[in-house]
Amino acid sequence: MKGFSHFMSGVAVASFCPWSIEAALNGNPVFFVLGGACGILPDTLDFKFYRFFYRHDVYVEPDPIALDPQAIADEVARAVNMGVDERRYIRLKLSSIRLGADYWQQYTVDFDNENMEVVVRFGPVTNTGQVPVPGTAEKNTKVGRAKIKAKVIQTYDSSLKVDIFDGPTAGLAPREDGNFDLEFLPWHREWSHALTIGFFLGLLWLLGCTLFGNWLMGVQGLILMTGCYGIHVIEDQLGHMGSNLFYPFTKHRVPGLHWMHSGDGLPNFLAVWISCIFIFWNLHRSMEAPQYHFGLLQLFWVALIAPGLIFWGLRWLLTRKQGTDQLEADDAADEWNDMKSGN
Repeated sequence: MKGFSHFMSGVAVASFCPWSIEAALNGNPVFFVLGGACGILPDTLDFKFYRFFYRHDVYVEPDPIALDPQAIADEVARAVNMGVDERRYIRLKLSSIRLGADYWQQYTVDFDNENMEVVVRFGPVTNTGQVPVPGTAEKNTKVGRAKIKAKVIQTYDSSLKVDIFDGPTAGLAPREDGNFDLEFLPWHREWSHALTIGFFLGLLWLLGCTLFGNWLMGVQGLILMTGCYGIHVIEDQLGHMGSNLFYPFTKHRVPGLHWMHSGDGLPNFLAVWISCIFIFWNLHRSMEAPQYHFGLLQLFWVALIAPGLIFWGLRWLLTRKQGTDQLEADDAADEWNDMKSGN
């Protein structure tokens, strides 16, 4: 999901803690701030910190002066063949090609398993907004091809595309049949997206509060941080990429439920809106003498279910004669593009 959706989910979980409401009524919003921060912390750790320390085995550094897809293909093939020869996991870094202050040369990397080749093609020149510059797509039509010793199975639908800012990382994971799985952004959700990490951070909070003589606030923070951090992990598990749920006891990501993609508009909207409903409900029920009395189901009916039915009815009436095609995306690709656009 988007960062703001995770933030609001964290605040919503914090609102379920009575001490959060009590502290806020007394002018201390620390628990709500802590909840929102823990809600976005897993992605922050990955995209703003950990990726800069991730070790790569092969760096592909294209020459912006002499653009040659064959040189890129040779390096990618070398990474695959290194994994075959050394029988180990290979971390491949594809660097971007900067042509000027606001121009980047796009290129794609595909694996042709039928012919046992890696194929590299140049796309258009794009600006920093990832908008193609007209007329540049046809300037470099050369294709780079290099032989590989094993098949590379892509675990998502799209090609490896490199354009602006920092280029992506791909992991080549050995399979039992001698081939490789291609993992996009292997450093993402490797350890940061674990339920145990939220609990560990909560223990650090407890230790700090205890040292300052407020163990009760420490216990409250431990419970809150574990829940707010965990809601991020649970939400991500609804997508495709999954998470390493119990690091360090587990080493690999558990595949997601495939119910949504992280960039889908409707799930993100619902996450924010339902979070707002829960925050409103928890604040309302903490009032000593509320002017209006209603239950949670009534609130959901008025604020979510009835408007949703009206919206979907109108949408069906307006679009029932129109055909729609959906383009599948990948969780990691969505989040990677979001990160780049936020640089």
